[in-house]
Amino acid sequence: MDEIYRTEYDGLQAIWRLNHRHEIAIMFVHKLSDSTSIVAFAPDDYPDLVQARERLPKLAKLWDAVRHDFWTEVIPAHRRSPPPEASR
Repeated sequence: MDEIYRTEYDGLQAIWRLNHRHEIAIMFVHKLSDSTSIVAFAPDDYPDLVQARERLPKLAKLWDAVRHDFWTEVIPAHRRSPPPEASR
């Protein structure tokens, strides 16, 4: 569970991991161009994705990208349902 994930959107990068309950834990966000920190959270206060959206609503598109990466990269393909077209 200690694998670190990186999601990029619109010049920003979110660094996150999965916590012990398999939930997203946002560690920090920085600008890709110069590594300027946008926000950094203490290890005992990593927000989940819902909390991150509440605390930093202006980063909604980045949070959407994190959610997308979680569902497409982190959750194994065999656990996802096939698209409806595949059952025809």
